[in-house]
Amino acid sequence: MNIFIINSGSSSIKYQLFKMPSESPVCSGLVERLGTGNAKVIHKTYKRNLECISTQILDLRDHEAGFSEIVRLITDPVVGVIKNTADIEVVGHRVVQGGKNLSKTTIITDFVKQEIKRLFKLAPLHNPGHYKGIEVAEKIFSKAVQIAVFDTAFHQTMPEKAYRYAIPASFYTDYGLRVYGFHGTSHKYVSEKAANYLGKSDAKIITIHLGNGCSMAAVNAGKCIDTSMGLTPLDGLIMGTRCGNIDASVVMYFSSHLGYTTEQINDLLNNKSGMLGLTGYSDMRDIGRLVDEGDPAARLAYDMYTYRIKKFIGSYAAALNGLDAIVFTAGVGENDCRTREMVCADMEFLGIVLNSNKNKANVPGIKDIGTANARTKVLVIPTNEELEIANQCVELLELEAVAG
Repeated sequence: MNIFIINSGSSSIKYQLFKMPSESPVCSGLVERLGTGNAKVIHKTYKRNLECISTQILDLRDHEAGFSEIVRLITDPVVGVIKNTADIEVVGHRVVQGGKNLSKTTIITDFVKQEIKRLFKLAPLHNPGHYKGIEVAEKIFSKAVQIAVFDTAFHQTMPEKAYRYAIPASFYTDYGLRVYGFHGTSHKYVSEKAANYLGKSDAKIITIHLGNGCSMAAVNAGKCIDTSMGLTPLDGLIMGTRCGNIDASVVMYFSSHLGYTTEQINDLLNNKSGMLGLTGYSDMRDIGRLVDEGDPAARLAYDMYTYRIKKFIGSYAAALNGLDAIVFTAGVGENDCRTREMVCADMEFLGIVLNSNKNKANVPGIKDIGTANARTKVLVIPTNEELEIANQCVELLELEAVAG
């Protein structure tokens, strides 16, 4: 089964093509800076364990032009991986916000599209791009089944005490203001890998997704019971450009005393805060180099970043009433040994004891970086959100076939 996975943003399209049941993609790519006159297209193919990369700068005015270039690449007589668009049987779409009604992987219908559109206000940076991607994909891959997989779906198992805000109830019942959580496909994927590694289906696991966006989840026997992001991806951990947890009075201060508009506050907290606001850089590799050079602001930023993670580990261990493993994943979680070391320091009371040599070792697959006798496993598990989306598409179609 040819499954084409799409993550369509406001000005970008990420994609991977799987020939299921193989878990290795046959091609992948990224189109970014759509509509700027100099869109960048990176396309990779994987044949006989060889990776071939092509890069182009093109004038792609919109998502439709971007998809047309992708189709040209994947059907190219020389480097293509399919003959024509009819070979694509399923298109799986990553959608960040599914709200209350779209709580599981689903075949895209007019109702589903209208719900995604209705939720623009809850995910203005993401859902509009997803919607555009769906509309264009329906035209180009007209014979394929279009399926939506929601970042928020994995967190729908949270109890009400975890997802409600302590504001008048009408804001929840009338407007749906609650914790939704994000990075759900990543948290689901790595928590299942961790449970399999532990050989324990009822494992109590804390997953720590650290990229430019960062979030954590408390997972009990495969079910999410709490997560750090909230109504939007702004809440929780300190991130590349987002502030994470902040006293709401700070927001009011920006408005009432400094005269900031809501748009300016939104831009400040989402795009100019976090590690960027603290150091001038959003990439942890740059900040790490500054730490090595003795920069005090960079060191403080690392201290703040890892301290916030440690606090969530403590609170989630309490919510889980125990802990079998913590899992680091995503770009920073998988590659930054300094972050892992600082997070795990002085956490012996939770059974978390890091093996320094294992932490620094660069080995593929799942890494167990704790000491041999530690009560709690410390794991590094590479995430694969695209594969998780593909697997969920297959599972849905199998269920549909059984149901008739």
